[in-house]
Amino acid sequence: MADERIQKFLARAGIASRRRVEEIIRAGRVKVNGKLVDRLGLKVDPARNRIEVDGQPVNAGEEKLYLAFYKPAGVLTTLSDPHGRPKLADFLHAVAGRVFPAGRLDFDSEGLLLITNDGELAYRITHPRYKVAKVYKVWVSGSIAAEAVARLAGGVVLKDGPVQPAAVKVLRKEPGRTLLEITIKEGKKRQVKRMCAAVGYPVVRLKREAIGPLRLGEMKPGEYRCLTKQEVKRLKQQVGL
Repeated sequence: MADERIQKFLARAGIASRRRVEEIIRAGRVKVNGKLVDRLGLKVDPARNRIEVDGQPVNAGEEKLYLAFYKPAGVLTTLSDPHGRPKLADFLHAVAGRVFPAGRLDFDSEGLLLITNDGELAYRITHPRYKVAKVYKVWVSGSIAAEAVARLAGGVVLKDGPVQPAAVKVLRKEPGRTLLEITIKEGKKRQVKRMCAAVGYPVVRLKREAIGPLRLGEMKPGEYRCLTKQEVKRLKQQVGL
C-alpha cells in the first residue's frame, strides 16, 4: 500500500471526519510507531507503521457503515455530553461499530443526518468545495417580503463573510409565519438561521430534508435506517469517490 497522509488514513479508518481528525492530531492524541504526531500531512504506510489514537491501534479494514438518521429537536449532534443532555449515541445503541455524524444540526433543529464511519465521504459531503446541496424546510416569523426572499437567494453577508446564493421557495404563508424551502451548498455554523435573521425574519423551526441525493422521506424523529447500495453509490458519485 502506498504512503498516505495521516489525517486521510485516520478518516478512511473511521476515526472521524477529516476535519475532526486534524483536531485530534493537534490535540496530541495520535502516535505513529510510538512517537507523538506533531504535524499534519505526515505520510504513513498502514502496512508498516503502527498507528494509534488514544493508545489504541487503528485498523482501516473495518466494514463501512452508512445510516440516515432523523435527529429530533432537543438532541445534540454529538456522541457524548458531560452534562447528560440527549445526544446521538442515545439512539444508536444497536449500531455495531464506531460511527460519527457527517456535519451537524443545532440542538433545537431537526432532520436528516448522515451517520457513518467513512471519514473521506463525510469530509467531502461537508466541505463547500464539493457543493453538496442541503435542503431545509424553514418556518420564519412574519409574512416574508419578496425583497427579503430575493436577498436570501442572492447571497447575504454575515459577520464571517458573504454566503453563496441560495435557492429559496415560499411554500406557505400563515398568520404570523412563513414556510420556506432553502437549499444551500455550504455549511457555515448556523448558516440558515443567520441568513434569515440577517434579512429580518428569524427562524422559529428548521428541518433538514435532504443531503445531496439522500432524502429524509417518511422517517420519524429518532429513527434511523441503513442506506441502500444505490444511495451510497449516488452520494459517492456526487463527491467524486
